[in-house]
Amino acid sequence: MDIIVVPIMAALEGISSALSSIGIPYSFGFAIIIFTLLIKLITAPLNAKQIKSSKAMSDMQPKLQELQKKYKDNKEELAKRQMEMYKEAGVNPLGGCLPSLVQFPIWIGLYQALYKLAQSGKLAEGFFWIPSLAEPNNSSWLLQNPANWDWPYVGAYIILPVLTIVTQILLQKMMTAKNPDPQTSTMNQMMMLMPLMFGFFAIQVPSGLSLYWVTMNIFSGIQQYIMTGWGGLAPKKNAPAKKDLAAKKDVPTSKDRESLISKAKADPVLNPPVPSKKGQATRAKKRKR
Repeated sequence: MDIIVVPIMAALEGISSALSSIGIPYSFGFAIIIFTLLIKLITAPLNAKQIKSSKAMSDMQPKLQELQKKYKDNKEELAKRQMEMYKEAGVNPLGGCLPSLVQFPIWIGLYQALYKLAQSGKLAEGFFWIPSLAEPNNSSWLLQNPANWDWPYVGAYIILPVLTIVTQILLQKMMTAKNPDPQTSTMNQMMMLMPLMFGFFAIQVPSGLSLYWVTMNIFSGIQQYIMTGWGGLAPKKNAPAKKDLAAKKDVPTSKDRESLISKAKADPVLNPPVPSKKGQATRAKKRKR
């Protein structure tokens, strides 16, 4: 891992020294943010491909559901037809995993880099409300009897884990289709466990790594919004019920009623002309004759 850890340590120390030289406080915290932005820019093409692939998969769901109904008793033919559909649409079902696979070694390398920097004392400085980016080192500060909590310490170090969970949930909601099929909906519910896992990791690793996660989630959310909008965070528009539409069609407006009344009055069958008294007397004389 030294091939990853050493360059990360050198990059963080170089950025931090450059920021300190121009008088910027919390240089190591801002160095982590700038480093995260650089990683995001490098992986932006892969992330863009992932977002496009996810959107294409979402658009293909109606057709995939038709195939599943048509070939529900023939799994081999179903798999063949699905692969043909993916090929025609130029979609790779596993394309969304690539950015995560690329970033995973960076997470491990960053953790080890921060751990080594913490041991050398170079990461002892704080970042705004955080006393030290090198802490915590384990979860014992939180996973104990609350009566024994060091409240100033807990208050300082619990914020980033909470932000990790919240930003991860919001990002996953943005990446979720508005109207997913039942299978996708079940998978999305299972994926909601991921933010909790990241939050659990965040309470036992140096705050510098949690800062990286939160910053990466924010930058990823911005890219997601630029490409697809709010996604699953957008409010759903409730379509009017069919009964309500039918009722609205059957109930005439005041203009419709006035038009019907005027037509009825002008219809000679519905409203035959009433003869005058003189005309009635003339006809009566003719009948007597």
